Amino acid sequence: MHALLRAFRERPSHTALRASGTSWSYSQLETEARRHAAGLMGLGLEPGARVAVLATPAAEVLVALLGQYLAGLVHVPINTRYRGREIVHILRDSGAAYIVVDDACADALEEACVIAPELRALPRILIGDAASRAGDRRLAEVQGDPGDALADLRDEDLSLMIYTSGTTGASKGVAHTHASVTRAVAALIELWRWRADDALVLALPLFHVHGLAIGVHGALLRGMTIELQPGFDAAAVVDAIARGGTIFMGVPTMYRRLLEHIGRVPGDAVVLGRARLFTSGSAALPAVDFERFAARTGHRILERYGMSETLFTLSNPYAPEERVPGSVGFAVPGFEVRVVDEDERDDATGGARAGEPRGELWVRGVGLMREYWGDPDATARAFADGGWFRTGDIVTRDQDGRFRIVGRSSVDIIKSGGFKISARELEEVLLDHEDIAEVAVVGVPDLEWGQRIVAAVVPRAAVDPDALARALIERARQQLAAYKQPRAVAVVDALPRNALGKLQKHVLIDALAAGELTPRAPGR
Repeated sequence: MHALLRAFRERPSHTALRASGTSWSYSQLETEARRHAAGLMGLGLEPGARVAVLATPAAEVLVALLGQYLAGLVHVPINTRYRGREIVHILRDSGAAYIVVDDACADALEEACVIAPELRALPRILIGDAASRAGDRRLAEVQGDPGDALADLRDEDLSLMIYTSGTTGASKGVAHTHASVTRAVAALIELWRWRADDALVLALPLFHVHGLAIGVHGALLRGMTIELQPGFDAAAVVDAIARGGTIFMGVPTMYRRLLEHIGRVPGDAVVLGRARLFTSGSAALPAVDFERFAARTGHRILERYGMSETLFTLSNPYAPEERVPGSVGFAVPGFEVRVVDEDERDDATGGARAGEPRGELWVRGVGLMREYWGDPDATARAFADGGWFRTGDIVTRDQDGRFRIVGRSSVDIIKSGGFKISARELEEVLLDHEDIAEVAVVGVPDLEWGQRIVAAVVPRAAVDPDALARALIERARQQLAAYKQPRAVAVVDALPRNALGKLQKHVLIDALAAGELTPRAPGR
């Protein structure tokens, strides 16, 4: 936090943020954050208290974030695509003392309150036109004297709690300190050569470490300008770059949309070519999209790897000619990495290419989380001796030391559209349907989404397959975020199992990928 404040004071008149047609200088943004921090402290919030934020990208979200930091509070962003039961879990697990919510997310919060009526008593701070109840406060009203003494900020204090996607059970709160976030971000933006005269076109959501930590923290640490977008729109990204944007960070699905856009509007490829740097993360970027984007815009996308628990661990080099499609490069300065097999031996062979080490990626370094909030057992299981974090991602390392991500240690984790999805969570929702005897949810390789979510179901009795598929997709739509919903349902007589009765999801994936099974009723 002290590093952020130094950056603010080095360029007080420089534009820190543009959003919705309004600009804020670094001095103005700091003043608003200090006013909000004083207001939060005036509400009686003690350092270390958690404040949840359920809101779409807007300047007010950045004011809330920085104000919470200055007041010594812990920022708990909630995925804006989450529905009631997902929101309930995070609010209960984090023990949030307040929730910041905007009008776009008010209905989802109401769903949570229907499931857990006690959450109606949770105090709210409102952004925009969200309907007010007795006791609610508008964010603009939670203000105090910006000159008041604020919290005593220490590097080791918790600052950020990002909830995992629930890919290995219930979603867990990844607790980061000021030091882990700031040092990891500083190392990455140094590697990527971000400059104070850059302008970041930020169209990523602010509930992931990708957009929130690299995007917001990285740009502010470097004294850059953030061109904050309310969401991703290919034409809007082109317009922002035409107005002077120099850096764009995206996920593979965004790059596919940009390629589709310049296919329709070829002249916009020239506009994109004026930017200085394009980066990609959160899922593997297809090599074909890397090559197509380079051919159309002249830019070789810089791909990197990380996760909520480790932040930004691997990255391709800054030099464009050294970026290799399909690779996530080398360890970021400040991190150490290992490739460990099932017997915890380093660099055991068995990769796709002869002699390549293949195994689970272990990490330690500046960006590791402090803990899984309130779950010491899960924290202990995640770490090996020597402070190594077990990522669960399977990698290969070539002779040059470059890493490639080849999958997860569990097929129950699906990466689709830049999100990680728990197959088991969706399976539990579908198994609640009275007509379903068995279900298996898998990720089928897909160029656009990385993996396409398909649910294979065994009905209890003879049913209309199309009607059942539609009913299951509707059930998922009502209970889960859109990106977690199946894009297709395959109604089958039986699921593939081995001689011991163990479900063989890889056989199911192969059958779906080969077209041997025909999924019905495409999802949203």
